Amino acid sequence: MAATSQPSHGRIERRIWRPAIDHGAGRRHRVAQTIECFVPDPIAEWDPTLTASTAALIAEADAEVREFDRQAPDVQGHDALARQLLRQESVGSSRIENLIVGQRRLARAAAGSGAKHDATADLVIGNVRAMERAIALATEPRPLTRDDVAAIHRTLFEGTVDEPIGGVVRQEQNWIGRSSLSPAGAEFIPPPHEHVEVLLDDLAAFLSLDDLPVTLQAAIAHAQFETIHPFLDGNGRVGRCLIHVVYRRRGLATSVVPPISLVLATHHRLYVGGLEAYRFGDLKDWLLFFAACTVKAVDRAHDLAFRVDALREQWLERLGRPRSHASSRALLDQLAAEPVVTVARAAELAGVSDTAAASALAALERAGILTRPSQQRWGRRWEAPEVFELLDAFERDVATPGDATRPARHAPRGGTGRPRQ
Repeated sequence: MAATSQPSHGRIERRIWRPAIDHGAGRRHRVAQTIECFVPDPIAEWDPTLTASTAALIAEADAEVREFDRQAPDVQGHDALARQLLRQESVGSSRIENLIVGQRRLARAAAGSGAKHDATADLVIGNVRAMERAIALATEPRPLTRDDVAAIHRTLFEGTVDEPIGGVVRQEQNWIGRSSLSPAGAEFIPPPHEHVEVLLDDLAAFLSLDDLPVTLQAAIAHAQFETIHPFLDGNGRVGRCLIHVVYRRRGLATSVVPPISLVLATHHRLYVGGLEAYRFGDLKDWLLFFAACTVKAVDRAHDLAFRVDALREQWLERLGRPRSHASSRALLDQLAAEPVVTVARAAELAGVSDTAAASALAALERAGILTRPSQQRWGRRWEAPEVFELLDAFERDVATPGDATRPARHAPRGGTGRPRQ
């Protein structure tokens, strides 16, 4: 093994890569080859120097996240908003990995009401569970460990065909780019596997720090994890979970999750370029990009809160303003998070009997808030179509940057997401 010229935030190690088996591919993928692996420097004791402009934007991002978290409990239907924001963050993180599922399809899969098994929707739901697991770990009053990171990864793949690799730190070389058969022409080759556990321990120590600006810590932790790439699959999704580990653990986002991944997905090229810049020491550009995306995500979260609250108010008018303890009102407040429900689930959400839940569902159906799709295909379930319209429009708006008239990435079509008048 020999080293080449060194980047400023790590080093290059040359290794000989040999294919484990003959894949029947072309000669380029069947022969041993010299590869250049990037081994990042440890970060647990790193004290990065920031320019005034970078420090100011990071401080702004910290303040925006903190203020939205402070205001969120005052929003009517706060619990449903918090759950939907977490789901939107998971949807955005999955989209970056080209796991694209519409809002109705995802809600049906989450409710177990699909006509057939939906493997892609299951992966996105796994992302939601992984995000929930990450946030739960962030609330525990102890330092984080490598095993905590593995637990998030394990949760991501529970119940999927890839469950056997869940939580397993890789013991072989991986890479990013062109071919799954060999690293020939790869865009990036992470560190050899024997470095990974030590680097993960260092990352866990960095995640446990409490003396750095929070957005700075989240940005560096995410970029370092993506550079280590410690698992055979799912690294991007777990790495974006770590962003919210930092915000929750440091007390800036105690009840809501800003949809940062939805914004990162909109600016995918800049996102990938920022991660590459980080590896070669251009910390300023990465931090400015990440902080700007965080500020934008908080702005979008405010917008979603407004849309959800406006739709809820319209629903209450259509229901005739039921009493605060009415079953229909209790259920209505949860529909933004769970727009597909059964009688049993409605009873659970509203905290009432099945009989009372059935009555509430009937009232919401009469008001045009809920509809029943084909019972033969979907079973006895109710859906809130206006929630799907709202969420599709919200995602389309996030995917359309600046003054553009068309989304910069795949997004649902049409709609304004505003309640009907």
